[in-house]
Amino acid sequence: MAKKAELIEEAKLLGLKLAEKSTIAEIEKAIADLKHIKPEEVDVETPEREAVVAKAGKRSEKALHEAEVKAEKEERREKHDTAPQSEEAASHVKKGAKPVARPKLARRGKNYRKVSELVDKSTVYNLADALGKAVLTNPSRFDASVEIHVKLGVDPRQADQNIRATVSLPNGTGKTIRVAVFAPEADHAAAKKAGADIVGDEEFMKQLDKEELNFDILIATPQYMPKLGKYARLLGPRGLMPNPKSGSVATNVAKAVTEAKAGKVEYRVDKQAIVHLSIGKVSFGAKKLEENARAFFDSLKSQKPTSLKVIYVKSTSISTTMGPGIKVENVIS
Repeated sequence: MAKKAELIEEAKLLGLKLAEKSTIAEIEKAIADLKHIKPEEVDVETPEREAVVAKAGKRSEKALHEAEVKAEKEERREKHDTAPQSEEAASHVKKGAKPVARPKLARRGKNYRKVSELVDKSTVYNLADALGKAVLTNPSRFDASVEIHVKLGVDPRQADQNIRATVSLPNGTGKTIRVAVFAPEADHAAAKKAGADIVGDEEFMKQLDKEELNFDILIATPQYMPKLGKYARLLGPRGLMPNPKSGSVATNVAKAVTEAKAGKVEYRVDKQAIVHLSIGKVSFGAKKLEENARAFFDSLKSQKPTSLKVIYVKSTSISTTMGPGIKVENVIS
């Protein structure tokens, strides 16, 4: 009797409905048959469903329904069927015409659109005319910078083609350059006389420790360069780390400060093989800007790699800070 009682208890847990006079053999057979039936093999409309469904667990009504819904979703996914499955779902589908993006020029400000009419995009201007157009096409209210962008045919990943140099612009850049000098005390007086804004050694290092960068150019003597090693992560990404190629590592500190203040600027090719340089302000006028531009092009020409077998200058354009681009003919032969 104890065995029959245990079987009856197990049958109840499985959700089986037993006849009152069921024998032990009949109960064992019913339990065995139930354990071999898979939920997906049972027809929902047949009475056997009642024998399979349990009150809770994997064979509960809720679990079986969720399994059916999941199987249906997987089937639709395989068939790439994305149609709404109900009226309620269909009502949430956004309808209407596909949005059309406006042309790039139409998304610009009215001042930009007005000055852009002065530039013919299909025309390649000579340097003088391009700079004259640049002065007239400044849409901003402030005294904007005039920038030159030169696309080169070099591979910046090659050491001999990684263009980097300095040029002294005859009329300066129009910007107030703050120069800091990191040198021995013996050079401090000469640096201050030359116009350096910040001069120091130990005190200057304390400012770097606090990440106070109140300068645009940092000039250091060769013997002081090792002390700047620990600040490489601070200065390097900002382009402030002294470098012999840019003239910011110099034994004659006074001369380096004078050149920096007079308009000596550094330029270098970026990862896209383009050189960007500001050659002055709109207020300079076309003539002064042309003098600065020709000084830059002469310097860039002198940096042409001897191993280069393709075209050195692919294209050149000029623009103000917020103005339209102006195509320029190749100045470097």
